[in-house]
Amino acid sequence: MSKQLLEFQEHLVKSKKIVALVGAGLSVSSGLPTYQGSQGLWKNFNMIDLATPDAFYIDPGLVWQFYSWRRYGALKAKPNRGHYALSKLSQLEGVEYITITQNVDGLSTRSNHKRETLLEIHGSLFNLKCTGFICNFIDYDNFKNPLTKALQDTEYEYDKQNRKRPIDGIDENVNVSPQFLPVKQLSEKELPQCPVCDDGTLLRPGVVWFGESLPLQLLTKIDNFIESGNSVDLILVIGTSGTVYPANSYVDRIKLKGGKVAIFNTDIEDDILQGKVADTWGFKGDAAELLPLALKPLIGDV
Repeated sequence: MSKQLLEFQEHLVKSKKIVALVGAGLSVSSGLPTYQGSQGLWKNFNMIDLATPDAFYIDPGLVWQFYSWRRYGALKAKPNRGHYALSKLSQLEGVEYITITQNVDGLSTRSNHKRETLLEIHGSLFNLKCTGFICNFIDYDNFKNPLTKALQDTEYEYDKQNRKRPIDGIDENVNVSPQFLPVKQLSEKELPQCPVCDDGTLLRPGVVWFGESLPLQLLTKIDNFIESGNSVDLILVIGTSGTVYPANSYVDRIKLKGGKVAIFNTDIEDDILQGKVADTWGFKGDAAELLPLALKPLIGDV
């Protein structure tokens, strides 16, 4: 067992107030890509262009087909041992704890993480929100697939038929490149609608789109947790670069108040790995495998 791990675990078992800051790297072992940068494509559409209020206003059918695909991918994935480790941490008696997750994949929820301590600051693919101006309806944790009859089969990006063609006159048939399933033209009445509004008002994915503010209520809850009562003893930074606001600010605030930092990621600065950064430990590798090992003195076996 490494010196860093021993030091970390000694501090862990004494910690009474802990924060976990979670990013996309935690879900990679579950089979979900991180979508880093702006290069993500879906059927030759740039994903960033589809994840905006304007895109939904212009073509809600197109946007719902994209999110039908994303929901399906997340539903096929299963929570990994890292999710279950944090779930066990959330259920401990005698430890104040919150998970701040930037993920929208619903895997933390499906690992039976204690609900009131799970703060999904970017929303969830499985929450549906009414788009009505005066309606506050939200359908939480809706794992139904497809959401409407018209959205059936839109969860697949490619044509599943195994098409073949002859080449250069040779009788052998070979597989061709996969073909995108064409985008359907869907009317608003074929899309998820609010059950409270009686005028066919659309539901939208309950995620934070580009150009939208993060939910103030959750940010206030995080601020109150960090600033009120006892100081946070430890923040776990898991599968995230921690460079995006406000996530990056939480690490600095907790360190300023005397808390220590443990980073679990595939990319960590050498100085941290070598123990040269004060009050900071680095564990390089798959967070899904590292977390159960590192947290074992507190949570037991996963």
